[in-house]
Amino acid sequence: MKKIAGEAVYEADIYLRLSDDDGDKMESNSIKNQREFITEFLKSMPEIRIHAERKDDGFSGVDFFRPGIQEVLKDVRSGAINCVVVKDLSRLGRNYIETGKVLQEFADHNVRFIAINDGYDTANLQGQASTILLPIKNLMNDSYSRDISVKIRSHLEVKKRKGEFVGAFAAYGYLKSPDNKNKLIIDEYAAAVVQDIFRWKLEGMSQQGIADRLNADGVLCPAEYKRSMGMKYVSGFKRNPQSKWSAVAVGRILKNPLYIGVMVQGKTGRPNYKIKKLLDKPQEEWISVTDTHEPIISEVDFRTVNGLLQADTRIATQQKTVYPFAGLLFCSDCKQNMIRKTVPAKGKKYFYYACSTNRANSKMCSSHNISESLLMETVRDSIHAYLETVLSIEKTLQFIATLPSEDMEAKKIDRQLDKLKADYEQTMRFKMSAYENFVDHLLSEAEFKQYQRVYTEKCEAIAAAITKRQQELDAINNTGNAQNEWIAHFKSFRNVDVMERKSLVKIVERIYVHEENRIEVIFKHQNEYRAAILYIEQRMKDQNMPDKKEAV
Repeated sequence: MKKIAGEAVYEADIYLRLSDDDGDKMESNSIKNQREFITEFLKSMPEIRIHAERKDDGFSGVDFFRPGIQEVLKDVRSGAINCVVVKDLSRLGRNYIETGKVLQEFADHNVRFIAINDGYDTANLQGQASTILLPIKNLMNDSYSRDISVKIRSHLEVKKRKGEFVGAFAAYGYLKSPDNKNKLIIDEYAAAVVQDIFRWKLEGMSQQGIADRLNADGVLCPAEYKRSMGMKYVSGFKRNPQSKWSAVAVGRILKNPLYIGVMVQGKTGRPNYKIKKLLDKPQEEWISVTDTHEPIISEVDFRTVNGLLQADTRIATQQKTVYPFAGLLFCSDCKQNMIRKTVPAKGKKYFYYACSTNRANSKMCSSHNISESLLMETVRDSIHAYLETVLSIEKTLQFIATLPSEDMEAKKIDRQLDKLKADYEQTMRFKMSAYENFVDHLLSEAEFKQYQRVYTEKCEAIAAAITKRQQELDAINNTGNAQNEWIAHFKSFRNVDVMERKSLVKIVERIYVHEENRIEVIFKHQNEYRAAILYIEQRMKDQNMPDKKEAV
């Protein structure tokens, strides 16, 4: 140490730290308050001269890779200082083991350490009790950090299950509400880009093709867009100084259910408060809540796109988009996809589809060859016929809805449900009474078990009946409604060229190619279609009407 007029002089770093972990003490532990507190204290200690102020604002005490504390250690190791001053020991750190290591390094370099509020000064240690004090305080701070971590995690868990957003940055297409940071609102500019991405995918573009188009149009990728908005955003996916759109980034957007109003959180987590690395959680532990915010993409488009992502829709190098039937066309026998082939003849090109299994090994399956022109024509006719059927179903449902018996039937089922629910509650009371009688020694164990079995079986039977009648009521209220969403969905394609890729993937689930140029088209919403047919048949039967199946 240096000498000035015979007085020992300490060159000191003052260290300041603030973290969200400080909870209710954040104001009193602010960087400003810590600085003023230490400065005022050092006025009474002229032998200590401030070498530098080192601080970590917004860093947990568990993390010892903080830039500020690393600067302190650098000063210690270089000999630039021989004293460190903090407001209290918890400012230095809350990890018992790591804090102990830092203090030991101070001691190894003969560096004086002062924790003002703890009354701890290594230059004035007296007796064993004083040397024991610091480890005890250190351990207490570690315990405090653990408790705070548990409380914070529990608080965040509650917020997630309520559908509140707890992330630092909203996903691309959304912003945090200025009135409620846990609520997402639509970012109109970015949302329009998201809609373009889904539209282009439906039109047949690949993820890489979409990324190339966005980059060519000068659209900033999510990370760069956030930074352009003034956000201090850091992405683990960035590889270059200026990030660009990539197929992976596009894929993440296409797969994110956030865009249909579903909040999925808790995909990653830390095993404990001392481990900073985020680890992936199993899907069953994710927290998913629906209708938490306004959707950007319709559920139909989202499901359609994600169905396409699972299909084989690879694009040839010379093509910008997939062929209309990519991912939809399959061999009826081996159930493998059909592949598109080109046959040149007389200066023209003709296209046909063949079974991929047959192309690989002719002994495994037959070719199922069909020309693209015939396929398009046949599929178009099938779609037109199906749309007419759907319109016929709608008309029949509208007619049924006018029948007075519909309301009467619904009221009858309502009364039956009320009776079943009352019976269920009464049986549960009997079951509980049997247990109470057993406890009071009014029933033997054998009698009690017999009653429990009888009442359990009765409860299960009543519950099954309730479920069945509720389904019937739902059929009347929903399936019988002429405004069924699935019908409206198909009706929207009446005046559209359905052979366009975008339209085709929205109404067709699969197309099977049989031998002799015969095809079978499986349309979307098959469950709803069959339910409507069964409902119509049942209502016609209830009305003693002639069978109108041919009408639909």
